Amino acid sequence: MGNKLKIYMLAFLGFLAGTAEYVIAGILDQVADSTHVSVAAAGQLITIFSIGFAFGTPVFMMIAAKMERRRLLILSLVFIVIGSLMTVVLPGFSLLVVSRVILAIGAGGFVITAMTVSSNLVPPDRQGGAIATIFAGFSASLILGIPIGRVIAAAYDWKLIFLGIGILNLMGILAIIKNIPVTRAEAPAPLRQQLAFLKQPKIALALGITFFVFTGYSMLNTYMAPYLSSVMGLSELIISGIFLALGIGCLIGTKFGGTIGDRIGYGRTIIIAIVMQFLIFILLSALFSISSGPIAVTIGIMLLMIWTMVSWAFGTVQNTSLATITPEAAGIILSLNSSFVHIGVAAGAGMGGIVLDGPSVVAISWIGSIPAAIAIVISIISFKLNRSHEKEGY
Repeated sequence: MGNKLKIYMLAFLGFLAGTAEYVIAGILDQVADSTHVSVAAAGQLITIFSIGFAFGTPVFMMIAAKMERRRLLILSLVFIVIGSLMTVVLPGFSLLVVSRVILAIGAGGFVITAMTVSSNLVPPDRQGGAIATIFAGFSASLILGIPIGRVIAAAYDWKLIFLGIGILNLMGILAIIKNIPVTRAEAPAPLRQQLAFLKQPKIALALGITFFVFTGYSMLNTYMAPYLSSVMGLSELIISGIFLALGIGCLIGTKFGGTIGDRIGYGRTIIIAIVMQFLIFILLSALFSISSGPIAVTIGIMLLMIWTMVSWAFGTVQNTSLATITPEAAGIILSLNSSFVHIGVAAGAGMGGIVLDGPSVVAISWIGSIPAAIAIVISIISFKLNRSHEKEGY
């Protein structure tokens, strides 16, 4: 197997890891019915996964820091296989929570290690493309994994999705043993060194923006299925199609976010994206408070498409911006940003669950505008701070 095919193989396994994370958002109502809990309680499975990813993955990577990278890939996939089979076999919501933690650690460990391994399979001038391919595989789960999972869950049983993930990852272990070369572990950065960056105001502010943006994003995205069914009154088939469309919107935003940032500046692009997210939350709330007819639904779907594009455009530009703040420690900064993304997702899923059990599903959008508003304030402060540092020659 050539090195390009090896990278694509790792990207496909990254797609499976991403599907294990994101697919729950598309089948939340089926999971709730199957486990005899409320939709809000089922949404906490996303909170659990994100917390496990944000905190469990760094601990797992530190414990396995000296492990040879191919073995670490295999160990990560073993976690995913175990977590998937637990999801399928073990009954009850409590054990499902445990399986989500195991899946989160395995998924986080695999994606991070796969990026390292893929960069070693190509010349130095092509390492960025190799890493981007792994990340694209992981992100593709939003485009294909969620709608495919929704269709499978509607036609058969949602647990069949995780059975498939487990079997394919088992095959992936065999493929890695056969095709991926032994890769020596790099010297790990101490945790104290990583956390020291949080003392720098511009980095702390930037990570704060990430947290609040993804808190607002997760409040709506986690409960998208019940939002589409109860607020918009859409059928199962249409909901599956909308998840596919939102995934394509994610791809468009990811693709063109960086291009826009290069043209008008990262700071301005970030502020514009967050302001648009805030306005769309407000418009959705106002729209469905007034009407729920076909015209309102059509406008609502268009707003959700734009919302998805600007949210993922923000993600791309934010990563690029953070990498330029401290180029010599870009890996550490991006790792911290990934943790803050998942902490925000966990907070948003938790808050959204409270709203879902409280006021109404419609309230998720206007309450989601609050963290977006906070992110706008922080981004303006961060933008002015960076401008002042540039003028002073920092």
